[in-house]
Amino acid sequence: MASRHFALSRQCGNEDKQQRNVRVICKALTILFNAALSFMPLSLRVRGTDAKQQALSQTVNMCWCDSPPPYADFLCTQVSGKAQQMPCIAIPAARLGRGYLGVSGVLKAGFRAPIQAIKQSAREHHLDLFLFQPCCPVSPFSSPFCIMTTPSPTNPDWLNKGDNAWQLTAGSLVALQSVPGLMILYAGMVPTKWAVNSAFMAFYAFAAVLICWVVWAYKAAFGEKMLPFVGTPGPVVAMNWELKQAVLPAAKITANFPLSTMVYFQFVFAAITLILMAGAFLGRMSFRAWMVFVPLWLTLSYTVGAFSLWGGGFLFWKGVIDYSGGYVIHLSSGTAGFVGAYWIGPRLKTDRERFTPHSTLLMLTGAGILWIGWNGFNGGDPYAASPDAGAAVLNTNICTAMSLLVWTGLDIIFFKKPSTIGAVQGMITGLVAITPAAGVVAGWGAVIIGACSGSVPWITMNIAGKRLKFFEKVDDTLGVVHTHAVAGALGGFLVGIFATAEGCLAFAAVSPGGAIAGNGKQVGWQIVGALFIIGWNIFWTSAILLFIKYVLRIPLRMTEEELLVGDDAIHGESAYTFSEPRDHHHPMTLHGYGRGGQFELEDEDGGWSAAGEAGLIYWEDWGWDGVK
Repeated sequence: MASRHFALSRQCGNEDKQQRNVRVICKALTILFNAALSFMPLSLRVRGTDAKQQALSQTVNMCWCDSPPPYADFLCTQVSGKAQQMPCIAIPAARLGRGYLGVSGVLKAGFRAPIQAIKQSAREHHLDLFLFQPCCPVSPFSSPFCIMTTPSPTNPDWLNKGDNAWQLTAGSLVALQSVPGLMILYAGMVPTKWAVNSAFMAFYAFAAVLICWVVWAYKAAFGEKMLPFVGTPGPVVAMNWELKQAVLPAAKITANFPLSTMVYFQFVFAAITLILMAGAFLGRMSFRAWMVFVPLWLTLSYTVGAFSLWGGGFLFWKGVIDYSGGYVIHLSSGTAGFVGAYWIGPRLKTDRERFTPHSTLLMLTGAGILWIGWNGFNGGDPYAASPDAGAAVLNTNICTAMSLLVWTGLDIIFFKKPSTIGAVQGMITGLVAITPAAGVVAGWGAVIIGACSGSVPWITMNIAGKRLKFFEKVDDTLGVVHTHAVAGALGGFLVGIFATAEGCLAFAAVSPGGAIAGNGKQVGWQIVGALFIIGWNIFWTSAILLFIKYVLRIPLRMTEEELLVGDDAIHGESAYTFSEPRDHHHPMTLHGYGRGGQFELEDEDGGWSAAGEAGLIYWEDWGWDGVK
């Protein structure tokens, strides 16, 4: 300790020529303060309530330390209230997460008023000054001053403002994918009579999932381990929970932002999973059944997948790679959507035969929001504004563009026309397939995954889906099983091959990499992870829907009247109401005023007949199609 004392004196004396006399003052102050210590109690005196005692227990002593070049200011930490000097821990000022005090800051005041100078420096650096007194250790060679501080409530030392800002931004981008992204996409992809119901299913799910998430589901997915595949449920609504540092205890992951940010970020993933699944149920699922289904499926299915693969469950520790939800979100939503479509039953025959999007532009707008929002979807999963986040964003866009181009090319080759609906499907499959791999594969790996995601789901949707009775029997409205289950499983398999050692290291993954990194068994574990998600969702989706139907006695399917009319019958609202009813005109539809639902009309004398859908009226006796 003597060398430390003399090093401090030399630093004080050699700061510059004008401060030579400070060296003598430094030595005098050191002797005076250490002499006074012999008459002081070793424990700190604290007045007041238990709250102050608790605050004191969170404080640290910060002493002046000598600092070798190139660093000018260091902090020295020691245990307070002990007559024992702990080893000095030198922390470069540049690496500190908040304000600091150092030798040079006090030297600028020339030691004319050292206490006032320290207090002023504390204010300038936003450091809460809790107590100022000589250092507790009794040693003739200990540092002369000690400052007791409490963590700043507005700027705790564990907080990285850049990481927090990016995580909140990423979460908001994912939220925009659901509200309004998928709401607009669904409303545009369905006939007019289903636009309100389709958008409202997404809107309701977003709100319902959030309440369930903060009351019990977050901890079941990311809390303390209860079983190898699920955590212990519980609320995260207390203020002390929202302000504390984010920690995933079972996964042993700590992030440099508050738990409230983590809870919201993980919520938007849970919400979009239910909303994606809804795409398989559009056009016939009872809204009341949907209201019950959402919280039950979130609790019994989603939380298990999330904990098993992300929250520290058995698949996480086995090294199964699911970077951002290829399995947890897309494979589970695609599987559950297909199973749910089976139990709910099909749409009306007329809807299945002619389900034309009522607004291609709305569909493209929603698709655009979905694509750009995916930057937060994949870029936020390193839980930091890190280099790997940038790699994830770039690879996401590379794969998506490649998938869209391949799908469009196949449409031209086989159907002789490029299709906007096909392009959107190719975009979605590219986004889904890269999700389990985004930050751990190289750019060329993203190109390969994009080529596969633009072709394999195309084949299952346009060839197998039309030829196999297995697919024909189940009415998956928007083909979620192809765009999410097939693409998600495909991406999960390919990441087992193309995951790089550098990418896994940058992501801090349990796995050392995929087959190209010499870890061939990774492919096997990826298959195991996929089979677990598929099996779990088949069982629990079936159990939940049967419970709703036979125990709660809530029909899963709409009534025939509701299926025929659509939004007007279900919600008493229609997508477009530009005009008032005209009683003197013969009504031409059963939906709104001249728009929407499938119908057939016939003149009393049999002179004409008409049929219409989504605002189109076909007059059979004219010999050509007229548009009303």
